This record gives sequence, C-alpha cells and structure tokens, in this order.
Amino acid sequence: MPQPFDAVLLIAFGGPQHRDHIRPFLANVLRGRRVAPERIEEVAHHYEIFDGISPITELTMAQAAGLRVALAERGTALPVYVGMRNWDPYLRDTLARMSGDGVRRAIAVIAAAHRSYSGCTQYRENVFAARAALREAGLRDVDVAYVGDWHVSDGFVEANAERVLAALASLRADVRWESELVFTAHSIPVAMAQRYPYQRQLEETCAAVAGRIAARLSSEEPPAWTLVYQSRSGRPEDPWLGPDIGDYLRTTAANGVPSVVVCPVGFVCDHIEVLYDLDVEAAAVARELGLHFARAAAVNDHPRFIDALADGVTAGVDRYRGGYPLTITSPAHIEP
Repeated sequence: MPQPFDAVLLIAFGGPQHRDHIRPFLANVLRGRRVAPERIEEVAHHYEIFDGISPITELTMAQAAGLRVALAERGTALPVYVGMRNWDPYLRDTLARMSGDGVRRAIAVIAAAHRSYSGCTQYRENVFAARAALREAGLRDVDVAYVGDWHVSDGFVEANAERVLAALASLRADVRWESELVFTAHSIPVAMAQRYPYQRQLEETCAAVAGRIAARLSSEEPPAWTLVYQSRSGRPEDPWLGPDIGDYLRTTAANGVPSVVVCPVGFVCDHIEVLYDLDVEAAAVARELGLHFARAAAVNDHPRFIDALADGVTAGVDRYRGGYPLTITSPAHIEP
C-alpha cells in the first residue's frame, strides 16, 4: 500500500535562545491576554536567570532527530520537521518550508502527552491558521493529521520510571526508601479541566509510572504518589487545578515525610518552567523545610520516549494506510 504521509511534524511550545528574545517571546506567549506588566517582568526574570536560553529548542530538535532514526529503523522512513508555537522555528515558517519541499500530507505529534485546550487544541488551531496562511500566500497546502493519545504508551511510562529511579538513587540511603513520589504538571483553569481529559490522563500516567517503578523494584505495591501542579498563571480570583507544588511540600513535611522525589510528568522537556518552578522555587522550599529533595529529569530525548513517539507515528501511518482523513476546512471541526 502507498505511504499515506510525506513527513512528520513535531509541534512544541518554543522558547527564547538569547536574553534579547525574552520579552518578544513572552509577548507571543501572552498575545490576546491581559497580563499586568509587573507579572510579565517577574516571568522575564525567570528566563534571565538562565541567560534567556530555554533548553526546549535543543531538546525538541534532539527528539526530532531521534524520531527520524527510530522511524527509519521501523521501516517508516520519513523526514521530521519541527514547528514551534511561540518562537523560531515558527509553525507558519515550518509549514511553508514543508510546502516548498513538496510535502502534501503530514502526521503531527504535539509535544504534550495530556489533552487540554492549551496543551492540544490550541496547537491544532495554530496549525489550521498556518495552513490558511499558506493558501493566502499562493502556496500548496499541507494536510495534517494527528497521532492518537500516548499518555500511557509503554515508552513514555518506562522513560518516566527510569528518570524517577535515577533521582531516587541520588538521595541519601537513610531517607531514600521513605521518599514520597510527587508528580507535577502545569496547572490549568478548573473550567478548562472540566472540558478536557487532562486531569484523568495525568492520573492514568502517574498510576502507570508508579506501577512500572514497583515492577522494576520487584515490589508488590507501587510507591505512594501524589499529583500536584505548578506554573499557575492567570487571575488570582480564578480557580486553577491544585494543590500547588510549594503548598504541597509544606504539607507533606509537616506530616513527617523526610524526602520527596519530584517527577515533572506533565512536561516532555526540561524547559524554563521546569527549571525555575522546580529546581529554583520548589527546591528552595524544600531546603527551608529541611526536606530531602530530588528532581527527576523530564523524558527529554530518553531512548524509550523516542520509541513512544515512533510508536505513535507508526500507529497513525497504519491507521491511515487504507485512506487519508478528510481535510479540516474550519476551526469548528478541530477536535479537543
């Protein structure tokens, strides 16, 4: 049967690569939202601590390179393009390059394992807008389909479990086995969470990772775990998912827990929100409380995570071998 796709499109958030990029990048992130200038400057300072360089671009490119190799090894050799929502390489520029390269049908992977508006549907809207821009510029359109959910895929679960085990091993032996496993994800408004499977999918991932850790340790019971949230933004009066990581650390320390392993399961890259909110803010709270703290790395370009991406793409290719999906012609038809 003919190959249903000409390329893979890996879609990610994007991040600045220089101090001069910070405020233009934040303007992109916040477009259409009313945010107090002092809050913007506060977030800009987070990026300045890291000299304005977010690791997300380098890590996403590494993920794309790994995916390209993994697909070739599976007999599904396809070029892999990277398009970012908020910084270079922008989605609109990547779609234009794909069009110029002769790509007519692409299968896309959004670099977010758990579905919400901001972590899934908004990216689809961005792709729709980028495709409309192609047509307006007189360029050939690029049809885009999407892989299915992969929040409990074997490779994603295994990569997170290995990251947690590595973090656990970094703790002192006398507190290591008394640690609580704390999973984190980006908080979203409660109203959004009620419309999307975000929280349920996160809980399913956490349970699967805890179960995999138990299996690796030959334990009959999975470790105790909790799902908390970080990186809250928006108006203070609006309810968002909680508890916040800092608040939870204070509660668990008060309950006599001596150590925690924090796993950013809701993120696939160690970008600035992970580095600042966990390695700076949460770690400072833990020090203040005398709480032993180890942070598991995000999956980044872990080989098993690359396997998960490749599995999702090959499943999508197999799904559409018998016929390609209808082209989306209106934003109203974009699935959540």
